[in-house]
Amino acid sequence: MNNSLPSNSLKRPEAILFDTDNTLYEYSPANKAAESAVCLKIKNLLGIDKITFYRFYNQAKIDVKQNLANTASGHSRLLYFQRMIELLGLKAQLLLSLDLEQTFWRTFLANAPLFPGVVDTLMYLKSINVPIAIVTDLTSHIQMRKLTYFGLEDTFDAVVTSEEVGSDKPDIRNFELVFSKLGISDRPDFWMVGDDPFSDIYGASSIGAITFQKIHSNVKKGTNLEKPDYTFNNYYQLLDIFKELIDN
Repeated sequence: MNNSLPSNSLKRPEAILFDTDNTLYEYSPANKAAESAVCLKIKNLLGIDKITFYRFYNQAKIDVKQNLANTASGHSRLLYFQRMIELLGLKAQLLLSLDLEQTFWRTFLANAPLFPGVVDTLMYLKSINVPIAIVTDLTSHIQMRKLTYFGLEDTFDAVVTSEEVGSDKPDIRNFELVFSKLGISDRPDFWMVGDDPFSDIYGASSIGAITFQKIHSNVKKGTNLEKPDYTFNNYYQLLDIFKELIDN
């Protein structure tokens, strides 16, 4: 845990923003399980082995991201699977693409528990009337589906996805839109909780946020312009930091 700022230097925030993926839950195990489930389905339906699946799936992701760089649709599993099927030479297989997407997200959610302490932290902030919001990349449908699956559908005061803005973080329009939804000034005193040094930490700090980076497996602490003000390993640490900074 890193506390680089004395608590008496901070104002009570007008809002605290949270990223979703790899911030409220660990992304990699869920994504790995989901890809494995799709790989198995492809093997059973088409007889395609694991090596071939991942070769074409990874190429499909590259193709989609090149066409839709830094947009919500650039993360679309439906587009990944559609492109993968095309690369396999099967032409348009729309029902199969839709089926694979459903398999992916159903398995993903089943393997994406919230980090311990997330709910306690959010409930504390609500109890002291600090507005909280989600600012997340990817499409609105799946991000709303995730938050509903987590039981957080009524928790946040506002939710913004990069689909609404047309560009992923760190595009500041993501933050500006959430401020508008919260009905607060364009540049409020706000805090940002995220995992990604570039999109979350740099993106929010570039417009004046106090930043908190969630550190866990395969997450590297940001440096230089991407350096967070605070780091934490688990949400009970973050809750203690919030109580110290806000209650004091």
